[in-house]
Amino acid sequence: MSQKSIKESLSEQMKAAMKAGEKDKLAHVRNLHAAIRKKEIDERVDLDDAGVLKIIGSLVKQRQDSIEQFKAGGRLDLVEKEESELKFLQSFMPAQMDEAEITKTVEWAIAETKASSPKDMGAVMKLLQPKVQGRADGKVVNRIVREKLGS
Repeated sequence: MSQKSIKESLSEQMKAAMKAGEKDKLAHVRNLHAAIRKKEIDERVDLDDAGVLKIIGSLVKQRQDSIEQFKAGGRLDLVEKEESELKFLQSFMPAQMDEAEITKTVEWAIAETKASSPKDMGAVMKLLQPKVQGRADGKVVNRIVREKLGS
């Protein structure tokens, strides 16, 4: 039997949260479901897991940015709420790459593209993107590529 899609898993979690009366989790599930539906309606497509992961990735980034902003503003009540939602969203993401794995992948991409200077960064990033999408923080990838290309 094939593995359940993220959307199927989300529906099951929504039902379970309703039955258990878990208001916070239900709100998180509904927010994610709404974001997925919006994208599907806007673009008139039926998203597969890769498309759903892209949405989750951008929502994770938004939550991380919000947490930083709320911490800076001293709004710890909102930080807690955002961290809870972030944890929920991250449960759908594939395992994150550590810095050693990212470095290895960057070195492979540089060798493949025969990149030798910062001018070649675009080609390296283009090759890296499908390999690290949703599995590594873009800022970390960018920093490692810059270090390796000497900019």
